[in-house]
This record gives sequence, structure tokens and C-alpha cells, in this order.
Amino acid sequence: MSTIAFDQFALTRIADFARSLSLLHQAARRRLVDDDAIDREFNAVCMSVWGYTTDDFSDDLFSDADHAFLDALDEAHARIFAAEQGYDLVDDSGMLTDWWGYCWMILAEKRGLLTPEIRAAARAKIEEKYLSAPNVIGVIVGR
Repeated sequence: MSTIAFDQFALTRIADFARSLSLLHQAARRRLVDDDAIDREFNAVCMSVWGYTTDDFSDDLFSDADHAFLDALDEAHARIFAAEQGYDLVDDSGMLTDWWGYCWMILAEKRGLLTPEIRAAARAKIEEKYLSAPNVIGVIVGR
């Protein structure tokens, strides 16, 4: 059986979770949109799909081969990779704008990096970075 014949109904369609993010990207073509708003919405999509975000694991946990794989991804190979893992990166108008970030999440899931322990370590590292900045006396974290 061909490895490129996927059952489209068995795939998790990320676009179903990314409608607000797609609207933000469309708005950004017409007017200035705050990058933080896009980041927050991307994280909301990731939380909806995986229960984790790219802030919940360190890039250092990926092997050099994983980094090379991600750096070499183009839309066509990303779509195949995602489908092989059970995800669809396409919406009604084509490839999702944030397909590369979603591939990071898919690979993190595949490598077993989406765990509470890894999340705690990543969050501690982020808090440590903020606390080492001048004039920062505390970090408020919503959990």
C-alpha cells in the first residue's frame, strides 16, 4: 500500500483549531498586528491540539538530525510529515501560515517531549531568565 495515501478523515485538522490565528494573519496583511497577539493565538492553537506549546520544551532536546530535518522542511515535505503523524496542515485556502511551528510540535510529540516534567524544566528556565534581568523582582505565572 502506498505511504502517501492518507485517510483525510483520520487526520487531526489543525486548521479547525486555528481559525482565529488565520484571521489575525489575514488582518496583518492590511494593518499592523501585534506580534504578541499572534504568538498568544499560536500558543492557544497548540494548547488546544496538544495541551502544550513550544515554550514547554527546549530546542536543546532535539538531536542535530532533528534540527537539520526541521531546517530543511518545505511545505510539501511538512504536509507529508504531518500526515504521517496524523495531522493535516491545510485549511480552505492552502497551507497554514504557521505550518513550521506546528511541525515543531508534531516532532516534539513524536520524540516524547510533551511531558509535565519537561514542561516544568522549560518553565523554570524561562523564569530564571526573567529573574536574572535587571529590575525584575518576580515572575507571575498562570498555571
